[in-house]
Amino acid sequence: MLFNFLKPIANGMKYWDGKNKTRTEKYQENTDKGKPGRKRQLPLFAEFVMVLVRLRLGLLQKQISHIFCISQPSVSKIFTTWITLLYHVFKQVLVRWPSKQLIKKYLPKCFSKYPRTRVIIDCTEIKVEKPSAPSSQKVTWSDYKSHNTFKLLVGITPSGAFSFISDLYSGAISDRAITIKSGLLEQLEPMDDVMADRGFNLRDLITKKKATLNIPPFAKGKQLSTKACTRTRRIASLRIHVERAIQRMKKFRLLQGVIPISIAAVANQVVFVCAALCNLLKPLVKK
Repeated sequence: MLFNFLKPIANGMKYWDGKNKTRTEKYQENTDKGKPGRKRQLPLFAEFVMVLVRLRLGLLQKQISHIFCISQPSVSKIFTTWITLLYHVFKQVLVRWPSKQLIKKYLPKCFSKYPRTRVIIDCTEIKVEKPSAPSSQKVTWSDYKSHNTFKLLVGITPSGAFSFISDLYSGAISDRAITIKSGLLEQLEPMDDVMADRGFNLRDLITKKKATLNIPPFAKGKQLSTKACTRTRRIASLRIHVERAIQRMKKFRLLQGVIPISIAAVANQVVFVCAALCNLLKPLVKK
């Protein structure tokens, strides 16, 4: 079904030729008649499957080239082209910021105590191959992971669907800084509730949007009251769904290992596509 939806767009896509360093073109936008360049080595469906196989199993280019009987440069060209196409298409149809009406319509019963919840947010890190430049090594180093990483902010709806995926930032960035830079705050409307962990020091920023931040209360050196303990337990039981969503996304093994430098330029697209594909699965939280 997904391939049939993509096929009309993919039929005329322009393949990446290695010259564009940023690799951010919409490769599917081709004004020439027919497919440009050399004749395809693989059928279009086989190319699509190859990309999904690499995402899901995290195989190296060399392994993929043996399985599909094509050269490693061809694997790189096909993967870069398809992942960029999927990113631009999925951004339009699979990862959207839903309206308040939609959130309310599909709000699970477990959110009855927090019915205004618009998004549940959390940050996650993905390991990346050590860059050669010392400056890049420094900004991507994560003390938490003890490795060079990319960091991103994700937001899910109460039902567990990804509704916000930020760009990737260096592993050293703070949760507050990534929230500001990602553009999430611009999506909020008055009377929205944002649910997060204690580490998100955002109450002042979210209050400016006339919204509310729901995080577990701080002990401040004292024992939590019964009311505070109850609130902590309720928020924790709901906030756990964003961690489950991230675990679901990281079942794509390409995100479990170390992202090779060779695909670092399209790492944004890779992460986004994996999250978008998760939105095709059954809802994470039952209504």
